[in-house]
Amino acid sequence: MLETKNLSFKKLLLEFKQLLKNNGLKFTAQREAILQTLYNHPKHFTPEELYDLVKKKHPQLNTGITTVYRTLNLLEENGFATSISLGIQGKKFELANKEHHDHIICEKCGKIVEFEDEEIEHLQHKIAQENGFVLTNHLMQLYGICKECQEN
Repeated sequence: MLETKNLSFKKLLLEFKQLLKNNGLKFTAQREAILQTLYNHPKHFTPEELYDLVKKKHPQLNTGITTVYRTLNLLEENGFATSISLGIQGKKFELANKEHHDHIICEKCGKIVEFEDEEIEHLQHKIAQENGFVLTNHLMQLYGICKECQEN
């Protein structure tokens, strides 16, 4: 897996080009626009939201939704991106260039809030150790109803 934290876009793009080459895929302006949009907009996107943003920012490119899906899957499979499953609502993706964080997700509107908590991190390591594990990675997703949806 690629360590994407603190990579400049130029370095990330070089790594992406190598990934495409290693997988027998062509580097295209559309794929670059997808990566660049993820890099420049540090939020979580459904493939459709990303598609709309790429089309808006790069109207001259003939970018298809299939290209967005395939590129996101390739990025995720190779550690360039991560996703959060929203059940029947699909997945939301983000570039894997941030420090470790967890998520709390609204079950009504899909709002995602990132958070870090040292106490939770400590407890996870403690639980792993108590069960004979060395914790190497984890993903925490909490689900609930956000304040805005509660008020509506």
